[in-house]
Formats: sequence, structure tokens, C-alpha cells
Amino acid sequence: MDHRVSRRLALAAAAAALLAPVLGGSGTAVAQGWPSRPVTLVVPFPAGGNTDILARAVAAALSDGLGKQFIVDNRAGAGGNIGGTAVAKAQPDGYTLLFSTPGPVAQNRLMYKAMPYDPDRDLLPIVLIANSPLIVTAKKGAPYGSLAELIAAAKAAPGKVNAGIPGQGTLGHITSELLQSSAKVQFTNVPYRGTTPIITDLLGGQIDVAMDFMSSYVPLVKEGTIKALAITGAKRSALLPDVPTVIETGVANFEASAWYSLLGPAGTPAEVVQKANGVVNAWLKTDKAKEVLASMSMEPNGGTPEELKAYIASEVAKWGPVIKGAGIQF
Repeated sequence: MDHRVSRRLALAAAAAALLAPVLGGSGTAVAQGWPSRPVTLVVPFPAGGNTDILARAVAAALSDGLGKQFIVDNRAGAGGNIGGTAVAKAQPDGYTLLFSTPGPVAQNRLMYKAMPYDPDRDLLPIVLIANSPLIVTAKKGAPYGSLAELIAAAKAAPGKVNAGIPGQGTLGHITSELLQSSAKVQFTNVPYRGTTPIITDLLGGQIDVAMDFMSSYVPLVKEGTIKALAITGAKRSALLPDVPTVIETGVANFEASAWYSLLGPAGTPAEVVQKANGVVNAWLKTDKAKEVLASMSMEPNGGTPEELKAYIASEVAKWGPVIKGAGIQF
């Protein structure tokens, strides 16, 4: 062989060996020493709500644990799809991550006619952080004081129970649909623009029941101005230990919770995933994390990236028939 050809081949092989870690699947060179600069944590919802508060607490924990600043970037809109798209299409170098609720990674694909990204293909699970069950409440003067009594009343008069929900396609909405299909009853859903007007009408007796996140309702339950009928999570809440779960009231295999997770763009280096997962899991065991979560009626999770991937798949399988049956589409 010509020595010049041999030399070119040798140089090409050496260059390929140098570039392989950068361009290849492991991302070792890209992630080496990660993070070496600030990391953007995209939150696909506005600042100020519980999602944002938890995201900022997680960002602070990651900053402390990894020695570089994690900056929260609120990119709201389209049910979380704007923020989800920003991360799905970002460079997979570990410097853009997604703090997500169920919508952008699981439920939106079941409701939106056109998704700008494929959550399974374009996003890489890192860790499940926490979950937040909903609460089923009733107005003070309601003739039922338990979920079983509510179900009996709804069966006796289909469509007569007015259920306040925080908007079409929200977790409150699909939880109401799941409860109706599971218990074989029919409510009339009344959509509101958020929690505050639901509470106003529940206190005023304009609606019969509400299905919404717990945090705003706990003080009212403790004051006795509304009734708590059931918690939608897998276990009772420490904030209202006397309130049974939906499962305990006889509706089998029922669980509905918001959940919060950390993901990166597909192709994010394994070192990034491992480091971020480790810091979040360690933080969830601290008293500070437990305090932050309890203040918002949330429960800590944690676990491996593989467990988060399996959990997302189970949520898609659970909610698909419910959303299709209710005809929810945007």
C-alpha cells in the first residue's frame, strides 16, 4: 500500500477515535466534568405556582450538590408543550433539562391533535421527584358526607351532581372522568379558570363537589366550611389523615396524582443522568425536601431513570382510554 494512503488512513482513524466520545452515544467527552457552567432548568408553566416553587427548590438542590448554578426558565403555554419542545429540541449536552408535570411527557399526546415532539423519542427520563394527589370535596350543605354516599346520589340522579374542575383537559377534569367511568356514574363537569373561582362557588353552594389539588382545600376542610370526601392518591395524606382514599371507599384500582419529574433531551450523556439522579434522590431524603413537599401536599418519590420511564408508560396506558372516552381533544 502507498505510504501516503497508509498515513491518511492512520490520521483518519486517530481523528475518529478522538471524536467518537463527542459524537457517539455515550457522550463521555461532552459530559466530562459536568457541569462546568450554569444549567438551564426549563419549567413549562408560569412562575409562582406549586410547580414553579418545587422546581426552584430542586434547582437549588442541584446547584448545591453539583457546584454550578441551575437557572429556572419558565416557558409557559400550550399545556406545557412549549417548554417540552424547547428541551426536546435542545442540544443533548446536559445544559438544558426539563422539570415536567404529567402533561408534556404523558398526557398531552393523548389530547393534542398535533404534538411538536415525541416524548418517548425526544426526551430522556432522569428521575421521578414527587407526586401530588387531588381531593374530592363537597359543599358544606351537601346531603352526602362520604364518597360512597356521593356515588349513590349520582346513581340515583344521573347528571344532577355538578362537579367543579379547574379547566378542560386538566388533571381535575380527567380525574372526574376517571371517577365517573370507574364508579359508573355521571356528573356534570363545570370547568373553571383555576382553583379560586371553584372555591368561591363551592363555598357559595353554586356547585356540589370539586376535584382539584389539595393544597388550597386543606385549610377549608379543617375549618369545616367544606367537606372532604376522598383523596385520589394511592395512600392517605398526612395533612388529612382521617380522609380515606378513593380505593378505600370501594372504587378499585383508582389512583390519580400529578407528578413531577426531571428529564433531558434524548442523547443526554449517561454521566449527566447519573449525577442529576443521585443529587435529587439524596435531596428527597432530607428534612428540607420533606418540609417543602409537605407544604404543598406532595409526597416524595425518587428512584431510577428506568423506573420513571416505566411510570410514564403506565400513566399513558391508564389515561388513554379515559381521555378518548371523554372526547377531550385540542
